[in-house]
Amino acid sequence: MHTYIIVGTGGRSLMFQDALGERGKEYDSNLTGRMPATRLAAVCDINPGRVMWTQKRLKEKFNLDVAAYHSDEFDKMLSVHRPDTVIVCTKDCTHDEYICRSLAAGCDVITEKPMTTDAGKCQKIINAVSQTGKHVRVTFNYRYSPSRVRVKELLMAGIIGTVRSVEFQWLLDTRHGADYFRRWHRNKANSGGLLVHKATHHFDLVNWWLSDIPESVYACGERVFYRPEHAQRCGLEERSERCLDCPVKDRCNFDLDMAAHPTMKALYLDCEKHDGYFRDRCVFSDEIDIEDSMSVVVRYRSGALLSYSLNAFSPWEGYHIAFNGDRGRLEHRCQESSYTSGDDTATGELNQQATWIRHYPHFATPRELEVPGGEGDHGGGD
Repeated sequence: MHTYIIVGTGGRSLMFQDALGERGKEYDSNLTGRMPATRLAAVCDINPGRVMWTQKRLKEKFNLDVAAYHSDEFDKMLSVHRPDTVIVCTKDCTHDEYICRSLAAGCDVITEKPMTTDAGKCQKIINAVSQTGKHVRVTFNYRYSPSRVRVKELLMAGIIGTVRSVEFQWLLDTRHGADYFRRWHRNKANSGGLLVHKATHHFDLVNWWLSDIPESVYACGERVFYRPEHAQRCGLEERSERCLDCPVKDRCNFDLDMAAHPTMKALYLDCEKHDGYFRDRCVFSDEIDIEDSMSVVVRYRSGALLSYSLNAFSPWEGYHIAFNGDRGRLEHRCQESSYTSGDDTATGELNQQATWIRHYPHFATPRELEVPGGEGDHGGGD
């Protein structure tokens, strides 16, 4: 039996909880007594309210009994349960601590992206992997959605020859994009900013699509939209620091009512008393120090160039990418569903009607190619 534990029981952990809960119902007929092939043994969090809610949820939904620990007891949890794999879903800036402690205890690790937030912590993890011989996997689930796989197949088939340059625009809309400016992600000390927390998906995709490694990177960015000045232009001068008690929330397009979303209410609103974490902070706060508009230029080892931009206040959610090769051009546009993390709606579900792949060969007629559909979150990647 393969044993897992999860550290961090916020909204991001639900995907793993559900996967392991469902897998626990499946039995391996090759094992004596038909024991489950996998088992979620324990969960751990800094907030005791979230741990208790997670225990209750897993029992009610999957009839699964799991042990619960405070984050201060993480090493004790490793010692008691001796898991094969630890799943890390904590704040980005703490990933390295839990990853390295898990590796030292003889566990493999699955970590939410990004693996960590700066070069020093990254090297610390690399050293720990080398010293222990254990494995770390980062959840780059976008690779597994059918539309993204199709792009990879076309490029590998040489449909446009050797790729010389890439134009990549990613758009976060004013529902999903704004949400990063309410939560702990709003501070670089926690998340590294959106070029680390969010764009790590996008850079991984390009590296994978090209089968190449970046050699030089230049990036710049600025916070131009989620600023107090913009709130004033919208007539929201008397706003509060959070949505819950904001006197102008009825006039604000960014108001978040956590009580209207059962999971969000249970995980955050009902658990505030334990750690004082507010999930609904004002998106126009002066306390924010991450950018909302970013540009990056990358040169790959092959000589290919990438021009990338990320915008966190777009009217629609999705991306457009174009690959320029010495035999033509391949374009892919994808529109995804809008969502707020933890609001019980689909996460990044594809709008199939607004998603396409087009091939523009040199000296020949352009053609639209079939885009395979994918069901579920992140275009079927989850």
